[in-house]
Amino acid sequence: MRCSYPRVNPDHHEEHTMKKLVLFEVRDRIALLTLNRPQKLNALNYQTNDRLLALLDRIEDDAAIHAVIITGAGDRAFSAGGDIHEFSQSIEAGTDIALKEFVRRGQAMTSRIENFTKPIIIAVNGIAFGGGCEITEAAHLAIASDRAVFAKPEINIGIPPTFGGTQRLPRLAGRKRALELLLTGDPFGPERAYELGLINKIVPHDDLLPEAFALADRILRHSPLAAARILTAVTRGLNTTISEGLQIEASQFARMAPTNDTKEALSAWITRRTPVYEGT
Repeated sequence: MRCSYPRVNPDHHEEHTMKKLVLFEVRDRIALLTLNRPQKLNALNYQTNDRLLALLDRIEDDAAIHAVIITGAGDRAFSAGGDIHEFSQSIEAGTDIALKEFVRRGQAMTSRIENFTKPIIIAVNGIAFGGGCEITEAAHLAIASDRAVFAKPEINIGIPPTFGGTQRLPRLAGRKRALELLLTGDPFGPERAYELGLINKIVPHDDLLPEAFALADRILRHSPLAAARILTAVTRGLNTTISEGLQIEASQFARMAPTNDTKEALSAWITRRTPVYEGT
């Protein structure tokens, strides 16, 4: 489901600037998005947030793209979180403005990632603080460099997390372990992130992107429609009762069963050949 958040309508110069804020390329059915403010530790200013949302809209509409990898430019940071200088001005302008410009924009971005129907893999190449950590929490899968550092430091600037961190981290890590991180703001390494269920794997720094693409390739062997149905069933069912979740699971099966991809998968399995999926 696309976000209805009213985004910035840039002029030509601003549009050119926004394109530089998140780099976009496609490698064999996989979109690579790179947060590109390395001089600011890839902090998420409003234009970066809007550019990321616009690219996800574009990717969703492109049937040739089956998975997404998001990483950060440079060797220091995935993202240090929200741009404090920018959002502090929104807070100064009043609570209603801060909610609209900062909180709802950030929540729309992480919700878009969480509910995306193509697999999103985060490649955490360094610092993942605040909003950078919340993107990692929201994504379907994450791989971290052995140099990655995570933190929930919002308490240090007198606010709670605002991009979903008070909600997703307790669901991933458990209430008490999440609260320790949220209430102290203390940084933690990739081993702790793995233990908490925040990431899937830790790899040597230089192997990070190759490992992320390898994981995407393992997913791309299968039907993109089946992947979408699995993502939808898990995301929608996670916070429901088991009975409601089973109904969601059944509804996703009902959408998948009549497709050509399901028929192809069954035929290939019975005849012991490699399936060829068309996404229909």
